[in-house]
Amino acid sequence: MTAHDDRRQNRRSRSATLVAAVAALYFMGSNAMADSAASFEADAIGGPPAGWTATKTGTGKPKWTVEQDATAPSHSRVVKQSGNATYPVLLKNDTNIKDGFIEMKFKPIAGSEDRAAGLVWRAKDADNYYVLRANALEDNVVLYKTVKGVRRSLDIVGRAGGYGVKIAVPANQWSSLRVEFAGSRFKAIYNGKTVFEVEDGTFADAGMVGLWTKADSVTLFDAITYGSAK
Repeated sequence: MTAHDDRRQNRRSRSATLVAAVAALYFMGSNAMADSAASFEADAIGGPPAGWTATKTGTGKPKWTVEQDATAPSHSRVVKQSGNATYPVLLKNDTNIKDGFIEMKFKPIAGSEDRAAGLVWRAKDADNYYVLRANALEDNVVLYKTVKGVRRSLDIVGRAGGYGVKIAVPANQWSSLRVEFAGSRFKAIYNGKTVFEVEDGTFADAGMVGLWTKADSVTLFDAITYGSAK
């Protein structure tokens, strides 16, 4: 082997080492959160989930129930929203998270006005929170803040104006939605891919996490996990 070959081999080795180090750091970062998983196995089918507050923003009659669905990714009981309200909201009672994440899988089933599924975080109550939602009728993912019951979409970092991102959100099929939040920065992740980030400081304190739909959406939720950054 020539000296040139030796140098080339050393460069390859250093490059491989760097790639491995970056991958290790990414793995450590993606797992640097304490996970909690919601379980509904002890809840009665057709009844509300224990440990959650079924509520709404605005008017109407939301209906949050525990159901069995053979297609559920977790192969366990799921939560269904089948009522009709301005914004049905389901809040996890014992959560108080400032920086962390919430993630779930969802299946939009029906709805003539909307077929939406959303994640709520830093909720003070049913009228004040952030929400990231996907909509199967509009085929988009949008991040909002709801302040005193009034919802407003937030600009994406690096792009003024607009309304979330256009992306296929299939009905009657399971998809995943995740939001990671730290300080005033929020990362929207759809089906495992980061689709945009948002910067906003309206709700800076810790709050509850939860689930969300809109109007007449009939939606199933499964594999709900959440946690605080370590």
